[in-house]
Amino acid sequence: MDSLPTIDEVGAANLPDTIAAIEAPFEMPKFQKPVFADHTINIQEKGAKQKEKITEIIQKSIDDLSAIGGGKVIIPKGKWKTGRISLKSNINLHLEDGAELYFSGQLEDYRPAVFTRHEGVEVMSLGACIYAFNQENIAVTGRGTIYGPEEGPVRSQMMTENVTEKFVPIEKPVEDRIYEGYNNEPIFLPMLISPTNCKNVYIEGITLERTAFWNIVPVYCDGVIIRGVTVNSVGIPRGDGIDIESSRNVLIEYSTLNSGDDCFTMKAGRGEDGIRVDKPTENVVVRYCLAKKGHGAITIGSETAGTIRNLYIHDCVFDNTGVGIRFKTRRPRGGGGENLYYKRLRMNLHGTAFKWDMLGQPMYVGDMAKRKPVLEVNILTPTFRDIFIEDILVEKAKTFLKLYGIPESPMTNLQMKNIEVKKSDELFIVNDADQLVFNNINITSKDSLMVFLDARNISFKDAIFNVSGDTLKIKREGNLTENIYFKNTNIPFVHN
Repeated sequence: MDSLPTIDEVGAANLPDTIAAIEAPFEMPKFQKPVFADHTINIQEKGAKQKEKITEIIQKSIDDLSAIGGGKVIIPKGKWKTGRISLKSNINLHLEDGAELYFSGQLEDYRPAVFTRHEGVEVMSLGACIYAFNQENIAVTGRGTIYGPEEGPVRSQMMTENVTEKFVPIEKPVEDRIYEGYNNEPIFLPMLISPTNCKNVYIEGITLERTAFWNIVPVYCDGVIIRGVTVNSVGIPRGDGIDIESSRNVLIEYSTLNSGDDCFTMKAGRGEDGIRVDKPTENVVVRYCLAKKGHGAITIGSETAGTIRNLYIHDCVFDNTGVGIRFKTRRPRGGGGENLYYKRLRMNLHGTAFKWDMLGQPMYVGDMAKRKPVLEVNILTPTFRDIFIEDILVEKAKTFLKLYGIPESPMTNLQMKNIEVKKSDELFIVNDADQLVFNNINITSKDSLMVFLDARNISFKDAIFNVSGDTLKIKREGNLTENIYFKNTNIPFVHN
């Protein structure tokens, strides 16, 4: 474990100039930095002034350059105010060192409504502060800082009446699901950067502050590179760092996220609307990144309808994060996750190291959050399977592992090897799971209790447990619990 990356070797401060080749357990494209035409426009040369709102100047610069084949729109050093910006093909929006771009809190600066996806449901709403739709070869780069909307109707008129899938009438065509905030009607908070249905997206070097909602969210994109970005959104509810939403062929590297919610998150649509769209998130590599504060360092879900597959997380550090590796879904969310790989990670956590929550809370799904009764499997039943975790050092965590599956859809085929947990308060809970393998693990815990509820075909081989009383207490519950094996372990166990 001594060869695992340390905190001073990952994150935005260590961004290299070049993009190294990718080695993944599935096929990935070769990623290269984009090339743009030599044309440049500095907004200050077009009359932009720091105390005035300059949305029209920025947008016209983007439009004019895109019309002649593209180039770079430069935001120079200074404090600049703007409304929503829409990127166009072959444009690099470049924030120079010292540039600060502040987004308006007024609804009129984000109208008319644009096509977007809010928490996995398609709507027409504010979209994002930096938005793009059906564009190719676009970028946001530089050493500048982007600030989310200031206080105003954009934040105060956010929809709070219900969860999204119950609030939006999904039986209506998407073009009729309009939320623009007229007459004090609720709106959906804008993301900070969200290219939608775009190809070849490049985001590098920038810092994001004070978002109203999720920070960087590619939606329906193909070919995304995010590198060297810094996100600060601690204290902001739902202030996710980077959310990959039904997108494919994605590389995230050398980024530092300090988030008000989850840090690095993979999503693929919610419930019936997500099933209708049916677009997965697939072929994603996250490497050499730093997750600081946040609910979860690396999270799957809870929007999983299109399925998240072919994900490879390696050589990252989680420092003072909540949960380390987190899996979330709900009975009516659909899809799930498969072919998920995690390798060479260092964790210092105040929550659970490895956590599956497939039932959720009653506030979102009512009685469906209860284990029983077992429900009939249907198109909205999610599944997690084929998860591979190895070479992990957990320096501190509250709990080693919590796995809450769904009785009618147990989590299946988890393989963990070369895992060391130096300090944890609680040990192990598994509900509704099948085919779990733990090889070469070394766990130190104040607790000695291992709970198995309808858990079957689980093996521990070459396992060292440093627990209270030097004896494992095994609690078996449920008629389906069977085939729990221990081989080459250091201490005895008793049934509790």
